[in-house]
Amino acid sequence: MLKGRHVIEPGDLTVAEINEICALAEQILVDPVSFQDVCRGKILATLFFEPSTRTRLSFEAAMLHLGGAVEGFADASYTSSTKGETLADTIRVVSSYVDIIAMRNPKEGAALLASEFSNCPIINAGDGGHYHPTQTLTDLVTIRALQGGFEGHTIGFCGDLKFGRTVHSLAKAMSRYPRNKFVFISPQELTLPEYYVKSVLEPAGVEYVTAERLEDVIGDLDILYMTRVQKERFFNEQDYIRLKDSYILDKAKMKLARPDMIVLHPLPRVNEIAPEVDSDPRAAYFKQVKYGMYARMALIAKITGCL
Repeated sequence: MLKGRHVIEPGDLTVAEINEICALAEQILVDPVSFQDVCRGKILATLFFEPSTRTRLSFEAAMLHLGGAVEGFADASYTSSTKGETLADTIRVVSSYVDIIAMRNPKEGAALLASEFSNCPIINAGDGGHYHPTQTLTDLVTIRALQGGFEGHTIGFCGDLKFGRTVHSLAKAMSRYPRNKFVFISPQELTLPEYYVKSVLEPAGVEYVTAERLEDVIGDLDILYMTRVQKERFFNEQDYIRLKDSYILDKAKMKLARPDMIVLHPLPRVNEIAPEVDSDPRAAYFKQVKYGMYARMALIAKITGCL
């Protein structure tokens, strides 16, 4: 039962619950009109202490399509946090007004902290370099729709693997399904953190390899998950400038890939995928955006007890 539950990281959902949410998302996709009033009378608060376009608008569109209402903020500079109000107090106040909160915060662990003081369910919309569970649900709905399921895939994660919370979340989720293999592609400075390898990959017994050149491994992949090098995660701008163009997916690299491989990206894209790739039928990242709204509709409906 998902009603009233916090969703802070992908592990908060069982495999059965993930499958249930993905199935409901597909039902909504096929017949959205049947779901347009299921959350009437419910209010979602979107608390975004860090910039966002797709995630915030996707949450808001999801609730509105379910017949609910939305309030919140997209810029923390207009909130009482600028006066020194603690996150705990902000959550105590906001959770008194609404039925569910979606929150993004640049500090790791902020969502978990918020859940300890909230009177309503918290959905983590990204906490620093930790987790982004609804992006993971977006990715999973897309993979299920386009690749037929969650098992037996070779998945390449390319770009910023050190700070990339979407990578951490999706790899953790996919490690729970059998026969998946991971290929981690990054420069040495942005490799997957050792703590993540020890706490997630090794306990799951998942098979994985590392690589520095995308060209060397792209032909082995069923799914390529591209990420941007995130400027906001760097303390030294020179390091960012040196690494930001490490991997650029273009037509030449796509020629090396399988005809049934799909390319995903959590967006925003900077220049890590050349625009010339957009017309390739394997480019699924804009379909992924639409699937994300349906994934969030399904999750909101379940957590609020509307379905």
